[in-house]
Amino acid sequence: MHSEPPCSKLNCFFCTMNEPEPSVRRAKLSQCFKEMPLRDDQEHVLVLSGLWNISMAQPDDPEFPALGIFECMAKLIHRGITDQNWLLRGQNIYIPYYAAHIIGSYTMDNPQFAEKVVKSGVVLPLMELLRGKMSWVEQRVAVRALGHLASHEKTFEAVVVHEVEIISLAMEIASNCLEVVYKEFVGIKARKRPKYHCDLLTRGVGELELQSRKAEEWASQLQCWSLYLLNCFASKERCLNLICNTEFLNNLCGMWGGLVNLTSPAGIGLLRTLCSSKTGRKNVANSRQVMESLCNVSRSSDDWQNMAIDCLLLLLKDPETRYGVIDIVASSLVDLVELRSLGESKMVGETISQTLLQDYYKIKFGFLKLKSQEAEKALEELWELRVENIKRDKLMSEQDMKERQVLVGKLKKQGNQKFWTGKIEKACKIYSKALELCPLNFRKERIVLYSNRAQCYLLLKNPAAAISDTTRALCLSGRVSPHSKSLWRRSQAYDMKGLAKESLMDCLMFINSRIKSEHTKRVRIPYYAARMINKQMNATWLFANAKSKLCIKKEKTVDEYETKGEYQMQEMMDAKNMGFPDMPTILEDPKAEKRRKKR
Repeated sequence: MHSEPPCSKLNCFFCTMNEPEPSVRRAKLSQCFKEMPLRDDQEHVLVLSGLWNISMAQPDDPEFPALGIFECMAKLIHRGITDQNWLLRGQNIYIPYYAAHIIGSYTMDNPQFAEKVVKSGVVLPLMELLRGKMSWVEQRVAVRALGHLASHEKTFEAVVVHEVEIISLAMEIASNCLEVVYKEFVGIKARKRPKYHCDLLTRGVGELELQSRKAEEWASQLQCWSLYLLNCFASKERCLNLICNTEFLNNLCGMWGGLVNLTSPAGIGLLRTLCSSKTGRKNVANSRQVMESLCNVSRSSDDWQNMAIDCLLLLLKDPETRYGVIDIVASSLVDLVELRSLGESKMVGETISQTLLQDYYKIKFGFLKLKSQEAEKALEELWELRVENIKRDKLMSEQDMKERQVLVGKLKKQGNQKFWTGKIEKACKIYSKALELCPLNFRKERIVLYSNRAQCYLLLKNPAAAISDTTRALCLSGRVSPHSKSLWRRSQAYDMKGLAKESLMDCLMFINSRIKSEHTKRVRIPYYAARMINKQMNATWLFANAKSKLCIKKEKTVDEYETKGEYQMQEMMDAKNMGFPDMPTILEDPKAEKRRKKR
């Protein structure tokens, strides 16, 4: 057998990694990291790709950080930004991306490594990438690395030196990155996409579909990591007036990460942090759009429902914001008062009830008047439910309870009969009467009555009332085994209101509950549910708004071009009349006439 020829390269990284003697290996690796930014070697990309794999697999291994890897990465990023000729030579264009990613991987959960990174002078090169000196791909890893540095107490000060610029850039990236990625990658033809972007997205083995899917995932991460970086500043109450820009706050609830990134709280997470401070609460409370969005999320199957509820409760507990928001949020929160637990939070409904009713006596006895009659009615209903009805049920004997159960059952049957004969309004009234008489501990009966009345409201084209009733039914049934019909009906109601994300999440939860159910787990997904998912997936596609805006811009460009063309034609016709016979008019040029008709 022939042995492999010895490597002729001095300080070859791969040969060094195979060095059996640990002390010699470390000395050679240290020398490699020092010389790498100074040498022109086409193997640099292979080396960084290997280091990238190691940093992802062993982010807590102290060997490379102790040998100067961070200084090496900082210098490579700096060289890529300042030396255009070097960057465009061979495969060097991949290097800044890998270098920034390696820094972010080592600093994610390790404050000691983060301190070494700061001492290595990495912040300034990362700032250059954040400013967009290369592309959105490098911005993604730069904002990730800066977010990790900002999350550690001892390295936050190194980042805060640039706080105004970082916050402004992060807000701009979070607001516009989806449009940028769509315009520069997803929305263009495959042959026009930058090759190195395609290779980085798919590791060089993916086709067009995989490229687009990964680009969607990366765009979502770019937005969510920008919000995470902002969250690091907001949690320390830095530059809150800058972050609480009205337009930015209004857009925050729409930044949800999409289905490709459900693990990030995204915009809701930043709002929750802002609501923890007095300045943040004041700004959030002034935006009706934000309040309505939080109400929608709080009554949905969104994974961050608890954060939305927390935001609303923090605003209600603050005397300075309470009466500015209670008119908007009371009717939504009343629907959640029978929610037992939500994730790690216990007695959620009880907390909501106490917060809403803490000064209800002022309203009840006329000392306080709310602007919204709907809010006052909701609080009155809550008082009756949580105080009066509990008193009533305690005074009822066992025999009275049985009689009530029979009566409620009869009313439910009557309501069903009216419903099936098309008398929807009468059925709705009968269900309402049954709910008034039904004792609170008859949870199953109340779930069905709320859900049935919600179906009536759907047919009566009243989606707001349907959302209210289905939410109450779902609070009674619990998060572990939710009432599937109520999930489907709320999904329909949100669809009627044009709230695609909330409709989609409920529909997915509906299908999930059917799969888990013993009665329906072997039944195929209903066609109507599949159709709803398809509709809402298209509506909530991460790039839906970006595509729409780009199409509008193109239409405006075409209109301007046509207007300009008509003006030029008029000039030619005027020239014809002025005695320039060689210049064709629109009628004398058949090709121009054909193009005009085609347009």
